[in-house]
Amino acid sequence: MTLRNFKHISASSLKEATAILSKNNGKAVAIAGGTDLLGVLKDKIHAQSPETVVDLKTISGLNYVKVTKNGLSIGPLTTLTEICKNETIRNQYGLLAQAALSVASPQLRNMGTLGGNICQEPRCWYYRAPDDLFHCLRKGGSKCGALLGENRYHSIFGSVRVAQPACSETCPANIEIPAYMDYVRKKDLHSAALIILANNPIPAITGRVCPHLCESECNRHEFDEPVSIRNVERVIGDYILDNAAEFLAPPKKQLKKSVAIVGAGPAGISAAYYLRKAGYQVTVYDKMPEAGGMLTYGIPAGRLAKDVVKRQINAFEAMGIEFKLNVTVGQEGFTLTDLRKKFTNIFLASGAWGEKNLPMEKAELLTPGIDFLAAMGLGEKPAIGKRVLVIGGGNVAVDVAVTASRLGAQQVTMVCLESRDTMPAFKEEIAEALHEGVTILPSFGPDKIIEKNGQLKGMEIISCTSVFDENGRFNPSFDALVKQTIEADQIILAIGQSADLSFTEDKIKTNRGWIVINENTRATNMKGVYAGGDIVSGPASIIHAVAAGRKTASSIARITHETYMPMGESLEVHCDSHHKCNRTLDIKGIDDIRAEAARCVNCGCIAVNASDMAPALMVLGAKIKTTKRALAADDFFAADIMKCTVLDHDELVKEIEIPAPQKDNRQGYQKFRIRNAIDFPIVSLAYSFNLDGQTIKDANIVLGAVAPVPIKVRAVETYLEGKPMNDETALAAGDLAVGTIKPLSKNAFKVQVVKALLRKVLA
Repeated sequence: MTLRNFKHISASSLKEATAILSKNNGKAVAIAGGTDLLGVLKDKIHAQSPETVVDLKTISGLNYVKVTKNGLSIGPLTTLTEICKNETIRNQYGLLAQAALSVASPQLRNMGTLGGNICQEPRCWYYRAPDDLFHCLRKGGSKCGALLGENRYHSIFGSVRVAQPACSETCPANIEIPAYMDYVRKKDLHSAALIILANNPIPAITGRVCPHLCESECNRHEFDEPVSIRNVERVIGDYILDNAAEFLAPPKKQLKKSVAIVGAGPAGISAAYYLRKAGYQVTVYDKMPEAGGMLTYGIPAGRLAKDVVKRQINAFEAMGIEFKLNVTVGQEGFTLTDLRKKFTNIFLASGAWGEKNLPMEKAELLTPGIDFLAAMGLGEKPAIGKRVLVIGGGNVAVDVAVTASRLGAQQVTMVCLESRDTMPAFKEEIAEALHEGVTILPSFGPDKIIEKNGQLKGMEIISCTSVFDENGRFNPSFDALVKQTIEADQIILAIGQSADLSFTEDKIKTNRGWIVINENTRATNMKGVYAGGDIVSGPASIIHAVAAGRKTASSIARITHETYMPMGESLEVHCDSHHKCNRTLDIKGIDDIRAEAARCVNCGCIAVNASDMAPALMVLGAKIKTTKRALAADDFFAADIMKCTVLDHDELVKEIEIPAPQKDNRQGYQKFRIRNAIDFPIVSLAYSFNLDGQTIKDANIVLGAVAPVPIKVRAVETYLEGKPMNDETALAAGDLAVGTIKPLSKNAFKVQVVKALLRKVLA
């Protein structure tokens, strides 16, 4: 392979180098003598190759080892060979010399520098594969290939978050799914509930009817089947309602600010929750006799029991949210202008309750699907024909067809323009319809309504050859030679929804029948008025509406979203043979969801930090000075996208300071690798402790190449205080060191290596 073209700049000072890095905003990188960057360029390891390479080795004055009154100062361009050979380091800081000597081969030690070694890239074949072959989390992808693939040399201390996992990224509400799964495994439903509530206030509802897009991208499916996330959420949602007084309590501080919400559907009640939690006085208006919107009047009771919705609304009322029902905004006394005068802000979330019509003769004989479902929600039993034809292929059409079948229709047929594979309805809903005996005729559209003496007799349908034109716009094409007649005495229309915007009094900007908002602020063109949910986006899922409500509330109240699983936080990994698929879809309680949560592989990064110098500097208590700050070595190493330190893209190491060791200090560096000449560590161990006779004091133990960052083994350090150096101590220390380890499917051997290295040091 050949190197990609790049601009090479030989820097004359750190100031010049940082200025170039800052100006190029991530498109420039620095090289300090190592070979990592050359591999990146030659093998096309990164999706985006650097445009500029800044050579730091041309900067004078950064290659030195100085003895100071407080210890040692080392320049970042000091080579590893120079560190190995320096008499002061060999005599007083033997650990550092041993670590430097263990790096690769003499040729690479002559080239490699201390600064370059501690800033090198992580080690993982998937991450470093040529041509950006794997969609690696480190490089902005959605998965860690090593989790469920080749992981012999990877982390045994869990994964680290370096990107949003695929499930959370796909969830419209961006719920921190792996984080709450982790709490479920620990039987801590309280903490799991708080994580969900941060993004979704109605999990008892979404846990029953959410389209669970998260599961479609769950990386567990590459091992067996996706984690049943929705079922876990349902149990936690019920737990929240069972403890509503605790989780959905009134705010401790009430503000004078008030918000009127038009629409008590999922977007409206979600916004109401977050605004009330922030202390706002919240009033929700709705035209229907019960709150819930489509949750109450659009989803059949077989999918979502009405008592669940009522419990949720009751819990919100107990928070102090006021619901005013049977009120149509737009009528005298309740106009948009009236509300604007009375409330600080308004949120329009009245949904899409209108049914689109067919532009053909006798269309007035058809039954609107939304009206049909709403009648069921009102407790009425709508008239049902013996032979029912449903027009449409979305979720509403499926709900209508299933409801008609359960009401006693002898024959129910669905006709839709889309092919079977491209029907917009959720797959599981389609499967339910087929189970109910509904006949689905895909790739057909209505052509002619058949009636006699004002009575419906059926419909002539025509073959649909394509739904969209070459520009992706809805523009169906038909084959007039392929037609058939469907006999029916009732035809229910479910081909799309529209919004009634008459209450806006033409004061709100719209586009093609939907309200226009600023996507960043969620505000309309009318001051103080916001909008969200179906009235803005058109018909969407419940979780999309929940997300719209939360984002709008956050904008109104300027709520800073709490992130429960920040970059760099470690999670346990569960992906070995003990957690193969054993799904309990009819989940009842905590034991069942713990079993399911155990299947979550916590999609973080399990690449390892393979720097030999990193554990040594941590053990020696080094301070790393950069062009921006001074950091303890313990705080320097962290995992993030495309990096394994806390350095900014325009921040460089300028000096390493190491305090002087005590006289009776014993220190060293142990490394297990496959080939002594060139390989990176499979496990490394840096250690330092003082001796009072044969008694250990002030132990510092750091493991390398066992996690995405070097691991300070605090449990072992505490245990060793006051213990003698003998075989018993070594064995106990080894057991403690691996006590929290959960090895992956292929790297359990590293556990024994850790114990062996500790025994070699302490026995």
